[in-house]
Amino acid sequence: MFDPAKDSFPGRQARIAALKDALTKRILVLDGASGTFIQSFKLDEAGYRGTRFRDWPQDIRGNNDILVLSRPEIVRDMHDAYLGAGADIIETNTFSATTIAQGDYGMEALAFELNREGARLARSCADAAATKDRPRFVAGAIGPTNRTASISPDVNDPGARNTDFDTLAKAYGEAARGLIEGGADAILIETIFDTLNAKAAVFAVQALFDELGFEIPVMLSVTITDQSGRTLSGQTPEAFWYAVRHAKPLSVGVNCALGPDLMRPYVAALARVADCYVSAYPNAGLPNAFGDYDETPESMTAHIREWAESGLLNIVGGCCGTTPAHIEAFAKAVRGLAPRKRPQIETALRLSGLEPFVMAE
Repeated sequence: MFDPAKDSFPGRQARIAALKDALTKRILVLDGASGTFIQSFKLDEAGYRGTRFRDWPQDIRGNNDILVLSRPEIVRDMHDAYLGAGADIIETNTFSATTIAQGDYGMEALAFELNREGARLARSCADAAATKDRPRFVAGAIGPTNRTASISPDVNDPGARNTDFDTLAKAYGEAARGLIEGGADAILIETIFDTLNAKAAVFAVQALFDELGFEIPVMLSVTITDQSGRTLSGQTPEAFWYAVRHAKPLSVGVNCALGPDLMRPYVAALARVADCYVSAYPNAGLPNAFGDYDETPESMTAHIREWAESGLLNIVGGCCGTTPAHIEAFAKAVRGLAPRKRPQIETALRLSGLEPFVMAE
């Protein structure tokens, strides 16, 4: 039973120790896309509703997170497929399970339950796949929401905002609480397109740790939205890292948006400056004219293996368009290759605007 006064979730601290130990020895494999897997079922409105939400007053088709409650067998099949493909770490199916994002479906009140049950589902699948020599880990996924704290939604009013730091922090904190109660081994704040959103998430998670009296690892993953080499809010990868390094994350990395050929420079940039572990989970290329992804397991694997051989990776997985077949290919490609060694970074004043600023002694 979860005890909010201390971390009494069975075996979590031992798993966290095993996760940290494994990262020193080999490249760990993260799972692939949840949306791509779910879309393969071609669910209609009734398919999303299941029995519980049969009479919900508005459409919920496309709310992949709700399947944790309405169709848990699909989510379980997804986790089992990625674990079977060789994933060491699986993400909870909770990318949009915040009060903010669930507002699109009138399901704000379900946010905590979505995160708790999403973590419980992933935990049960990971535990079933684990062996004495190879534990499996659960990363509680927190997406960026569909709001941005830094950019105006109105081109005619640059000062306008559709959210603020406190609102974001409250939503992120509730999501993180559910994930921790459900058994997540780490919190993964991912697809970060706005650093201010990410800082609200970090603030919320750290405040929750203070309240609970224990911590679990935090993982961060930024998205570079196009070939400009910047986040949507304008930062370079190095500037982003200097903005969030105070969180002392277990890992930082890049995911989504770009395929492996275009993503490499940004992974390399983080691998050079970050003194934590580095992750990468690229899309299966950019979407084509039909919204599909063209990169095959074979075409992506050539890039993934080169990244690993070049010493860029500690954790590798897949984002949009990737499948269990991709993850299986990645797992085989990095097997036996040495993980990236964390660099010793000299002490200096490091600041972040849109560009990094480093003042050497």
